[in-house]
Amino acid sequence: MKPILNIAAYLFVSLDNLAELRVKILDECNARQLKGTILLTGEGINLFLAGREPELRGFLDWLRIDPRFKLLKAKDSWSETQPFKKMLVKIKNEIIRMNHPAIRPEEGRANFITPKKLQEWLDRGTDDLGRPVVMVDTRNAFEVDYGTFENALHFNINKFTEFPEAITAHKAELADKTLVSFCTGGIRCEKSGLYMREIGMEHSYQLEGGILKYFEEVGSAHYSGSCFVFDEREALEPNLDTIPIERSIRKKLTA
Repeated sequence: MKPILNIAAYLFVSLDNLAELRVKILDECNARQLKGTILLTGEGINLFLAGREPELRGFLDWLRIDPRFKLLKAKDSWSETQPFKKMLVKIKNEIIRMNHPAIRPEEGRANFITPKKLQEWLDRGTDDLGRPVVMVDTRNAFEVDYGTFENALHFNINKFTEFPEAITAHKAELADKTLVSFCTGGIRCEKSGLYMREIGMEHSYQLEGGILKYFEEVGSAHYSGSCFVFDEREALEPNLDTIPIERSIRKKLTA
């Protein structure tokens, strides 16, 4: 087992007293020698953290003592070294900016599909009712360059705020398809899934847990390449190992 545990987690839940909460969380992380980034907003929390397993598991247990964070679930991966240089806790307006304040995942999630069920659909090419399945990549263009699901639809966007306009432009041609939106860990799809339903794309789902959960439960089936992650590891293979340096896109771009 590699020595450093990495976790990605988020939860949409109403939060207040963010400045006070920030100080408490930062002190707890520093005391446990954790590093990474935590975003606090009025709509919830988003975490990317790494450290020794006992300390990191202990922090999550401490956080869940607060009833607001009781339902927080984390996705695990492992690394040989600490992938973050600092411990940051930031206060933001949104966990993931979309500029559609009426989209509130805390009030009800979009329909979701588990990784295992998605694999069944992709194996067959249709959902359980025989509709063609289209994977919809909600990530930015540079992330898609690292890897994505085979034949996935993406829009070459530079930021998530561009997604609503991009998907709306394709609404008519996708009307008879079953759509599964996906992203790295699921957080963008909490909003994209609701938006797609809002504009009348009724046969739409979000991939539960995103690409990282799919890698954990399924592996590489129907996926080509790696998955960009927002830390020094750069990207993860479907076995959740760091990509080899010779395959680094970042290395090629800076060479």
